[in-house]
Amino acid sequence: MTTPPPLATRITRLLGIDYPVVQAPMGYIARAPLASAVSNAGGLGIIETSSGELDAIREEIRNMRDLTDLPFGVNIAQLFVRDPGIIDFVVDQGVRFVTTSAGDPAQYTKQLKDAGLTVFHVVPTLRAALKAVEAGVDGLVVEGGEGGGFKNPRDVSTMVLLPLVRSHVDVPIIAAGGITDGPSMAAAFALGAEGVQMGTRMVSAAESPVHENYKRGITGAAETDTVFLNRFSRPGLRVLRTERSEALEREESVSLGELGSVRDLYFGGDMEASLAMSGQVAGRIDDVRPVAEIMRETMAGFYRAVEGLSGYGSNVRTMA
Repeated sequence: MTTPPPLATRITRLLGIDYPVVQAPMGYIARAPLASAVSNAGGLGIIETSSGELDAIREEIRNMRDLTDLPFGVNIAQLFVRDPGIIDFVVDQGVRFVTTSAGDPAQYTKQLKDAGLTVFHVVPTLRAALKAVEAGVDGLVVEGGEGGGFKNPRDVSTMVLLPLVRSHVDVPIIAAGGITDGPSMAAAFALGAEGVQMGTRMVSAAESPVHENYKRGITGAAETDTVFLNRFSRPGLRVLRTERSEALEREESVSLGELGSVRDLYFGGDMEASLAMSGQVAGRIDDVRPVAEIMRETMAGFYRAVEGLSGYGSNVRTMA
C-alpha cells in the first residue's frame, strides 16, 4: 500500500512528526510498545503517568529510546500524580512535549515552558480552554464527551465543543473524542482542529498490551454500548457497557475504588473486575489492526474525504 504523504499543520511542525495524529495517554496502556508504534508510523506516541507508577514510567521512557528515534511525549495527569517533583521527573527524562490534564493549567505550564518543553492542556469546556490559553500553553487538546475515560460530568460533544473553542482561541488544537479514521479526522479539521487524538482505536490496536477480551469488547460493541458514570460527581467516566457498569450507571456517585482491579481487567481479561474505558466510537471499530495500518488508512481516508468535499466548493462557485 502506498504511504500517504506527510500533512503540514502547526501541530506537525511543533511536534516534528509527519501526521498530526496523537495517541491518547491511557493509564497502564500508553507505554513503550504502543507509543513507539505510533511514533514509528509517523504520529506521536504518548507515555502515561495516570497509573502513578513513576519508576515503571521512567523505564518505559528508556525503552522508547530503544524502540524509536522519533518524537514522543508524556502526559501529566494532575488528578492522579500529585508528586511535586513530577516536572523535574519529566524534564530529567529529556522529554520535549507534554500534555497536562485533569487539573489547573496554571500549576505546571510556566515551569514546563521555562524548561523548554512544548505544552498542550486537555480541556472539556470553553472556560477551561480560555484559562489554559491565559496560562500560556502552546496548544490545546479539546476533548468531547463521547471519548472514553475520565470526563467532565457535564459532557459536551466534539461537534459542539471544538468549533466553539476554535472561535475563541488562535492556538493549535488537537481534537479528541469520536476520532477513529480518516473521515472523522477530516470532520475534526473542518471544525477547527489541526490534529487529532485517538484513544479507543489505539486500545484495540495489535500493539496495545491489553487482554484480547478487552479488545473484543471494543470491536464487538454497538454505538450504544458505552455508559457514562458519575454525572453527579467527579470525575465522570465513559466505559464499555458490562453488567458492572450498567449497575453503576444508576448510582449518583461512583468511587474511583471501582477501578481497583483494573489490572485484572486490562491484562487478565476479566471484564467484570473493573471498568473498561472506551469511547462511543467503539461502535465504529470492527477489527484489531497494527498501528501502522491504522495510521496509513487514517491518513489515506483523510485525504480522500477532503478531496471528496472539495467538489462541493466547485458546485457552490458554479451556483454563485
